Amino acid sequence: MNNNRKIKAVSFGEVLWDVFADGKKIGGAPLNLALRMQSLGCEAAMVSAIGKDTDGEEIISYVQEKGLNTTGIVTVEGYPTGLVQVYVNERGSASYEISYPSAWDKIVLTPNVFDLVQEADVMIYGSLACRDAVSKESLLKLLKIDGYKVFDVNLRPPHYETDTLLKLMKKADFIKFNDEELIEVAGKLGSQANLLEDNMEFIAKKAGSKAICVTKGKHGAILLWDGQLYSNNGYVVKVVDTVGAGDSFLATLIMKLLVKETPQKALDYACAMGALVAASPGANPYISTEQIEELTISVS
Repeated sequence: MNNNRKIKAVSFGEVLWDVFADGKKIGGAPLNLALRMQSLGCEAAMVSAIGKDTDGEEIISYVQEKGLNTTGIVTVEGYPTGLVQVYVNERGSASYEISYPSAWDKIVLTPNVFDLVQEADVMIYGSLACRDAVSKESLLKLLKIDGYKVFDVNLRPPHYETDTLLKLMKKADFIKFNDEELIEVAGKLGSQANLLEDNMEFIAKKAGSKAICVTKGKHGAILLWDGQLYSNNGYVVKVVDTVGAGDSFLATLIMKLLVKETPQKALDYACAMGALVAASPGANPYISTEQIEELTISVS
């Protein structure tokens, strides 16, 4: 890759408001990913949909201020901008109640989106946007375009089907799960294994993917890359909430791998980013390079 230019990324899926007990924050896994990649020096574009309402206008204003390309975000009539009720327990772990239907269920593609994807170094997509036929059809059209694709498995019951997950995995060059998602999906596809590593190998063969990453919460992550396994055991932080931690982890990992960082260093850096986001309120806190280096050095 030419190091004289910025990496270009396109993220497809939900943009919404996470509603906490003490207020609301802009979120949605694909948007969190795009914002983190942008903050790391990427040229990121978002493909999504908002409603014709104040919530939608505020999202557009916010992400444009952050430098994101918003030409792929359409405004749809008759559907509200997405809202998600977020419940954080005493350990900081989050659960979600996702409104349906929302504007991001009705993503339609503007002509320039095809150009954005064709010019991108990477396209990132999740499973949640496939809960509605309109957004699912739009995503499947974009997945026909050649290029490096990252699938962020994001299981939110009851918004997924095993057949669709397998189809999305087969389109991906890189697949990311959390540990519970991996065990569930592998089991539904016929795996009898218990170990994460064995289930990663099972999915790799089933989906034809050479790169799989599994996050393990506070216990770090495992990366399968070019036939080799890499691991990080996590970093000790005081968790505020886990919202967006996995998104920032994946955004950071992909960015580091795209600039040819070694897989182990990329994984270590990404785990530190995820931990620091979990130690901050909301999905998109500012995290400095110095914070990450301080955390990684402290356990090296």
